Amino acid sequence: MAGSPLSALDVAFLCLESETSPMHMGAVVTFTARGPVDPAALTALLAQRAARLPKLRQRARAELFPPGSASWADDPDFVAAEHVHHVPLSSLYEPDPLAAYASQWIAEPLDTSRPLWDLTLVTGLPGGKFALLLKLHHALTDGAGAYAIAAGLLDGVEQPARTSAPPRSIPAPRSTLDTVKGALGSVWGQANEAAGIASSVVRAARPPLSPISAPLSAERRLGFVRLPLPELRRVRRAHGGTTNDVVLAVLSGALREWLVNRGQRADGRTLRALIPVSVRGRAGTQLGGNKLSGYLCDLPVGEDDPVERLRVVRRAMTRNKAAGPSRGAGALPLLADRVPPLLHRLGTRTAGRAAPMLFDLVITTVPVPPARLSLDGVRVAEIYPFVPLAPRHAVGIAVATYRDSVHVGLQVNGKAVPDVGSLRDAVLKSTARLLDAS
Repeated sequence: MAGSPLSALDVAFLCLESETSPMHMGAVVTFTARGPVDPAALTALLAQRAARLPKLRQRARAELFPPGSASWADDPDFVAAEHVHHVPLSSLYEPDPLAAYASQWIAEPLDTSRPLWDLTLVTGLPGGKFALLLKLHHALTDGAGAYAIAAGLLDGVEQPARTSAPPRSIPAPRSTLDTVKGALGSVWGQANEAAGIASSVVRAARPPLSPISAPLSAERRLGFVRLPLPELRRVRRAHGGTTNDVVLAVLSGALREWLVNRGQRADGRTLRALIPVSVRGRAGTQLGGNKLSGYLCDLPVGEDDPVERLRVVRRAMTRNKAAGPSRGAGALPLLADRVPPLLHRLGTRTAGRAAPMLFDLVITTVPVPPARLSLDGVRVAEIYPFVPLAPRHAVGIAVATYRDSVHVGLQVNGKAVPDVGSLRDAVLKSTARLLDAS
């Protein structure tokens, strides 16, 4: 069955795909079982649930018109079980086997000729744990849609049955002149908005001299950091702002510590983060497609005082929110969604390599509702999301809050950052400093 067309932004994510810059998101979800688990039964259950999700049965199909466009179509050869794998690990020779395996797993690109997802069950972890590793291509959905898809693989999530669209009310007839005026007004409004964003992007561009730039490399390293949510909320109550502001301040301090440990100057410096923002409507429940804008935030890594770092972040994010997600250079995803697909086919990969001229890293937050999640009756313990690395970026950070913890997923370019543990330790040290100062 034919599906919906890919938006221009979805096409852009497909065009950015390369061996050194795979454009899939990832998630590592851990579980603590009270007894042994049956891998065959779990993979069969996951395949059964995946087969019920329409978006996971579809692949991107190129269209002749408009030139460069694509649409989603059911894969006639789709077998859900071919996308679900089991890997047994051992901690006998590797102290952290999950991180070591997941680093290799995240680096492997998805086959863009097939449905754009992959799921791996990992067993044999210390403490009776097992894990699910999920890849979803960014062309398929954004972070909010990714959670909706992942939740459909877990217990207790009802999937809507396929139904025909409800009947639409018939609008009153309009004159040809009114119709033309309406169409021209819409096009003109979108053109003005795109021109404003493009102007902001040009003004925001800087020489590509980021202290955390990286060579093109397919090598990846993953790091997991778990932070106490009640303690971060205590900081928020003491100093104002949002929990997300507190997390950004923690990450600013971590990046400062990490730069210093790498022998680089931090004082007087900022690192610019692209912070994606969902522009899905409150009633939007669709699983697929990207509905994104973004903010640019200069992280105060040059500031040594953790409380002052939080104040600077709060002011910056307040300005961003006052301007709204459709203004400024951070609204780059909105601009990409207004570029014809053919232009993405011709130039997006080249343009993507200019990302360091606009921002140094991506920090994204994946929404996870507080409801208790489980798989075959075994409760979820941790949820670590991972954001794709833009070309020549050394670090990408994704954050998910689940139950009483904030889970930070670190993905780094393995050539530029051979030891992700130093960055993970810096996040923990920065958190401790901010808590002590509060």
